[in-house]
Amino acid sequence: MFEALHQAAPWWAWAGFHAFVFLMLALDLGVFNRRIHAPSVREAGIWSAVWITLALIFNGLIFQAEGTQKGLEWFTGYVLEKSLSVDNLFVFVLVFRSFQVDLRHQHRVLFWGVLGALIMRAAMILAGTALLNRFEWMMYVFGGFLVYTGLKMLLVAEEDSDPTQNPMVRAFRRLVPYDETGGHEHFWVIREGRRFATPMLLVLLTIEVTDLVFAVDSIPAVLAVSRDPFVVYTSNIFAIMGLRSLYFLLAKMMDRFHRLKTGLAVVLAFVGVKMCIVEWIKIPVQYSLLVIAAVLTGSVIASLAWPAEQDGVE
Repeated sequence: MFEALHQAAPWWAWAGFHAFVFLMLALDLGVFNRRIHAPSVREAGIWSAVWITLALIFNGLIFQAEGTQKGLEWFTGYVLEKSLSVDNLFVFVLVFRSFQVDLRHQHRVLFWGVLGALIMRAAMILAGTALLNRFEWMMYVFGGFLVYTGLKMLLVAEEDSDPTQNPMVRAFRRLVPYDETGGHEHFWVIREGRRFATPMLLVLLTIEVTDLVFAVDSIPAVLAVSRDPFVVYTSNIFAIMGLRSLYFLLAKMMDRFHRLKTGLAVVLAFVGVKMCIVEWIKIPVQYSLLVIAAVLTGSVIASLAWPAEQDGVE
């Protein structure tokens, strides 16, 4: 496994990337967001632009160092992961509403959620690339799973569930000393000499589990674009690093993108088919990028052109 990592990129590239990520996280929470507050649309827009700009600069370095093929793979993986991550935002809104988390505390939850996502996604990407490199037939397993997921998203209507009542939340409340009145400013509080978990910690765990569920779909999709661990991991991380800012930018407009899920389902099915037919038909990465961009752009335009309240109206 470590040999595969070294073949993908030298040790200093891995170390430099992680140093950069943790520096940006430290600046984000330790300098720019030391004061607990609800980010404004303007602030969220600026940070979103910063993360997208940094991602494009990094992509430029990939183009320069590794060539056009790797550069296109990185950009396609970034666009794919960024788009699939938007689906997370719909669930984040539901989680925060269900646990009644004030807007000014949501930023910290998402910040620590990103740290957990770094670890989980690194493990899943390493495992996924190792499986594909060792067992070629796993490509069909991943591809079939993506096709199934896409068709399920298209054909099965999802009902909004209450995150406060899912089995993980109920088990946590039974097994861990829990203070319902602990608030959302700290993960733990001390009561009569005992340490109790607060709703803030429970919200964080719910967000982490949600991200893990979505990663099960998104990581195989990116592995269909590239098997290079460095390309897959760094594009993945850049996409989720900007997810918090994007959340505060779009949180109040989520309902306007009601057709985006349809577009994402089509993208997942397309990527799954691409994985399944790769032995006979190899679709160049630039064509995959065009298809993904066209489908997602079309779903956004359709959402704005035909608002949800007008569905079914002639």
